[in-house]
Amino acid sequence: MTRPLSRRVYAITALILAAIIFVAINIGSDASLTTEQIDLTQNGLYTISKGTKEILRSLKEPITLKFYYSKKSAADYAQISAYATRVRDLLQRYATLSNGKVIVEELDPAPYTRAEDEANAAGLTGAQTDNGHIVYFGLVGTNTIDGTQTIPFFSLKREPFLEYDITSLIYRLSQPTKPVIGVLSSLPLDVGAGGMMAALQGRAQPYVAWQQLTQNYKTRMIPADFKTLPRNIAVLMIVQPNKLNAVQQYAIDQYVLRGGHVLVFVDPRSDLAVASGGGGQPVAPASSDLPKLFKAWGIGFNPHKIIADGQLAQQVEVQDNPHNPIVLYPTWLRIGKAQMNRKDQVTANLSDLNLATVGALFPAKGATTHFTPLITSSDDASLIATSRVQLTPPQDLLSAIHPMGKPFVIAARISGPARTAFPDGAPPGAPAKGEIKSAKTINLIVMADTDIFDDHFWVRMDESYGGKPIAEPFADNGAFILNAVENLTGSNALISLRTRSVSERPFTVVKELQAEAQAEFQQQANDLQQKLADTEHKLKTLEGGGDASSGTVVQLSSKQQNEIEAFKRELIDTRLQLRRVQLNLRKSVDQLGSILAFLNIAFVPILVALFAIVLAWLRRRRRARAVSL
Repeated sequence: MTRPLSRRVYAITALILAAIIFVAINIGSDASLTTEQIDLTQNGLYTISKGTKEILRSLKEPITLKFYYSKKSAADYAQISAYATRVRDLLQRYATLSNGKVIVEELDPAPYTRAEDEANAAGLTGAQTDNGHIVYFGLVGTNTIDGTQTIPFFSLKREPFLEYDITSLIYRLSQPTKPVIGVLSSLPLDVGAGGMMAALQGRAQPYVAWQQLTQNYKTRMIPADFKTLPRNIAVLMIVQPNKLNAVQQYAIDQYVLRGGHVLVFVDPRSDLAVASGGGGQPVAPASSDLPKLFKAWGIGFNPHKIIADGQLAQQVEVQDNPHNPIVLYPTWLRIGKAQMNRKDQVTANLSDLNLATVGALFPAKGATTHFTPLITSSDDASLIATSRVQLTPPQDLLSAIHPMGKPFVIAARISGPARTAFPDGAPPGAPAKGEIKSAKTINLIVMADTDIFDDHFWVRMDESYGGKPIAEPFADNGAFILNAVENLTGSNALISLRTRSVSERPFTVVKELQAEAQAEFQQQANDLQQKLADTEHKLKTLEGGGDASSGTVVQLSSKQQNEIEAFKRELIDTRLQLRRVQLNLRKSVDQLGSILAFLNIAFVPILVALFAIVLAWLRRRRRARAVSL
């Protein structure tokens, strides 16, 4: 009679079989599911987007993608090796989805090889390792008419933007004729902060938003003394314009009525204009407006008012407030999803915008056009005079907010029927031939801010790989500009994937608590600081014998000495009260931080431990029942 196997042998056999099955499944999946993946990220960062699929399906001519990767030199760097695998897999997915229109080639540019010469000639950037080796990790795309586009280096910091970078490269190669964007601007967008002089001295470069614009479109700067607009421009982009004469306004008016699309950026106070000149000399007007044209288009705008928003205020550091150097600045706004139109394609996928000293737009009385808000403030906002913003410290502006109970519009789409801004005919000096008085529909996007172009508000420059700096966005400023231009040109292919990869998430609950606490305690802190200053002044006056500026020593009476001691005690008490107020200012935020720390560090392990204890108790109870039976 055979003896049955023990439970221990069964358990060991089961473990061995499980291990064999696990290894077999991994080998099989690695061989057959190399491009399959499950994306559990909130924004679907690792899922091929609908926009990419549409672009790949619409390809009419083959596009060759040469993937240069130094396998041997990068073998010791696990992060780069893992990222290279993802790039390789994604390229293969592109080739599959394109039905053969995308041809992928992988080359290893080892030292002193032809592939290395080709990588250098194409402009790829090599990163030097600790042992002196050069790692190439880039992409060169070509089409059938000798067009070339490159990604010089796949920076790890731009990994969330991988799909957009590759898809936009393919899109540019598939569009041999780029639309022309006419740009009328007083800001040095094409040379950067400091203007042309700084650029010639190597101290400036074009703003990142401008660089991205020139990658996808042909840009044509409109001279400041223009009288007519070029006929071939697909979109006219107006940014912080100088004061336009009647002939110039008429040219824009007629362009719009003929069906031309316009993207306008005006600003009640452009920080970018003030800073762009260098040396304290602005190269552009601090305030801009197009009153005559705006009236005809049905837009209201006050160039002397700035939106102050307590809920959307950004944190800034102030130099003249050592007791509380980090304060909320209500005229620098962090716009979130709740403030953006989720139904309009330009803003539907945006997450965050960083804006500064913005103005408010509103539909003009009697307008015939349709006014559709794209970006708004929160309800906790009011309008403040530009002059007051310039003269008031950031920490004192919160007390100046008197909410109107409704949001203000920062950007809007204008469409529908419109009439000319020149009902009496063309002004002297303007060509009247073919004059148009009205149009059934116009198409404009207007924004009351120009600081959206400022690199400091939305992008970091990564120079860790040498060569050309790589832009790493942390807000969607550039995406809004590109989305608006692309939408107005009638091509929306890249909008669906351009903004989904911005991964920085603001702590909105923390910001709301900070705003509430600062609004509640800031005035009390200001009063105590003023009391502190007055007490210190009185103390110096008494100790100086009645003259704070006197250098002579005066014998003090016992009454004066008692007053000095009383002022010293008051001084100490005031400082204690001020510290208590500042402590209250951070109390709610610190409590929230403690709760979040507990949830992240201790709560989950406690749940696991409780689950294990309950499971052990249930097993023990089941065994006890089995024994009793």
